[in-house]
Amino acid sequence: MAVHANAKKLLKGATGDWEVVIGMEVHAQVTSQSKLFSGASTEFGGAPNSHVSLVDAAMPGMLPVINEECVRQAIRTGLGLKAKINLKSVFDRKNYFYPDLPQGYQISQYKSPVVGEGVVTVDLDGGESVNVGIERLHLEQDAGKSLHDRQPAYSYVDLNRSGVALMEIVSKPDLRSAEEAKAFISKLRSVLRYLGTCDGDMEKGSLRADVNVSVRRPGEPLGTRCEIKNMNSISFIGDAIEHEARRQIEILEEGGVIEQETRLYDPARHETRPMRTKEEAHDYRYFPDPDLLPLEFDQAYVDALAARLPELPDEKKARFMREFSLSAYDADVLVAERETANYFDAVAKGRDGKLAANWVINELFGRLNKEGVAVASSPVSADQLGAVLDMIANGTISGKIAKDLFEIVWTEGGDPRAIVEQRGMKQVTDLGAIERVVDDIIAKNPDKVADAKTNPKAIGWFVGQVMKSSGGKASPQAVNDFLRKKLGL
Repeated sequence: MAVHANAKKLLKGATGDWEVVIGMEVHAQVTSQSKLFSGASTEFGGAPNSHVSLVDAAMPGMLPVINEECVRQAIRTGLGLKAKINLKSVFDRKNYFYPDLPQGYQISQYKSPVVGEGVVTVDLDGGESVNVGIERLHLEQDAGKSLHDRQPAYSYVDLNRSGVALMEIVSKPDLRSAEEAKAFISKLRSVLRYLGTCDGDMEKGSLRADVNVSVRRPGEPLGTRCEIKNMNSISFIGDAIEHEARRQIEILEEGGVIEQETRLYDPARHETRPMRTKEEAHDYRYFPDPDLLPLEFDQAYVDALAARLPELPDEKKARFMREFSLSAYDADVLVAERETANYFDAVAKGRDGKLAANWVINELFGRLNKEGVAVASSPVSADQLGAVLDMIANGTISGKIAKDLFEIVWTEGGDPRAIVEQRGMKQVTDLGAIERVVDDIIAKNPDKVADAKTNPKAIGWFVGQVMKSSGGKASPQAVNDFLRKKLGL
C-alpha cells in the first residue's frame, strides 16, 4: 500500500524535512480459559507457578495439544480485521534460549500463519482517516516471567504465563506519526474488545506492542529501522516514537549510520536505549514443529464464525450517524468502547438521537470521569436516563430541572418519573400562571423594561427572574414568548 508523504506530518530537522515510518507488532493475549497447548489456567494473578502444567514446564515426553478455542478466537479476529483467513497453516519452532522458556524454543507460526493480509481504518482528528495494512496474524505461546528484584543474588522464574496463547498482529509500515500510531493501537484494541478475543488490558500485559521506527527524506527508500520492545501504554508509545525519530534524525544529520537494533523505552528519562542488536529470521532457525500437524479447517467453519460476529466499531459508527443523525466526532466517542455504545443504543432507541448523545457524552460521561466510574457500573441506568429524556421531550420537565433530576437519580437512585411526581418537579406549563409571574416582574422593574427595549439582549435578565420566581419550573419557551410579546421585542 503506497502512503504518500503528508507535509503536516514531516519532522523538521536541522538540514530539512524528515518522514517517520512506523510499523507495529502487537501481541494480544487470547481470551480463553486455558493455554494454547495445555489445559493450565490462564487466570491472571495466581501465586507464582500455580498455573503450570507438565507441558508448560517442558517435562520430557510431554506433547502439545492445540486448544480449538484459541484457533476460533484468532479466526474471529482475522475476520474483524477484514483479513484473509488461511484454511491451512503451520506451527513452527522459533529456537532461542531464555531462562523463562523451558522448552528452549517458542511454538509460533512463521511462513504459513493462520491469518493473512487485512486492514484497519483509523480515524484521526480533523476528519482524516488512514487505512493501515495488516501483514498477518499468527498464533504463538507466551514465555514465562523472570523476576530480578526478589533477591540480589538470584533471579526467580514464574511460568504462569508460559504457554498462554498470543495473537501477534503485524502491521505494514503505513503509519507516519506518533499520533497515527496511538490512534491505530486504540482502534485495534477497540476491535479486539468488541470481538471479545482479547481484553486489551495493557496494565496486565494482555496487550503489548513492539514498535518499529525509521526515518527517511520524503520520497526516498525506507531507512534502517529500530524496534522498541514491549510497550504497554498508548501514551508511552507516542513518546517513544517521537524520541526515537528525533534520535535517528540527529545521527543521520551528523553523518552517522543507524544500526538495526532492539531498544527499550525509559519513560522516566523520556529516551530509548539499546537492548541488543536485532536478530533476523535465520537467527531463530525456524522449522515446522514435528509434534503438531498442520492446522486445517474448511470455509464452512470460517463462515459459521463470521455469521456470529458482533457489530464492530466501524459498522456501529456508520449506523449511529445514519440512524441518529450524529456527527462523526460524537459517533466516534460513543463507539470507542462496546459498553458505552450499548448504553447509548439503549438510551437513544425511539428517542431524539442528538439529545441522547448530548446527555450521554456531556452529563453522564462527565460525571463518570469525575467519579472514576466505568459505564458498566453507572449509578444511572440506560432506562433511567431514557425516562429523563422522555420527560424533557414531552415537556414534563425543562432541561434545567432534568439536570437536578439526574443528580438525584445518581445519588439516590429510583424511578425518575416517580421522583418528579413526589417532589413536585414538573415544569409549569399553565400559561395563565406563567403570564401572571411575567406581568409581576415587568410591573416591578420599569427601568429594566426601558433597557430591554433599546438592548434586546437584556431580556435574559427577565428570563432569569421569572425562572427564579417559579423555582425553575416555568417552561422556558413560554417565558420567552410572553416576554417578547409584552416587551414588544
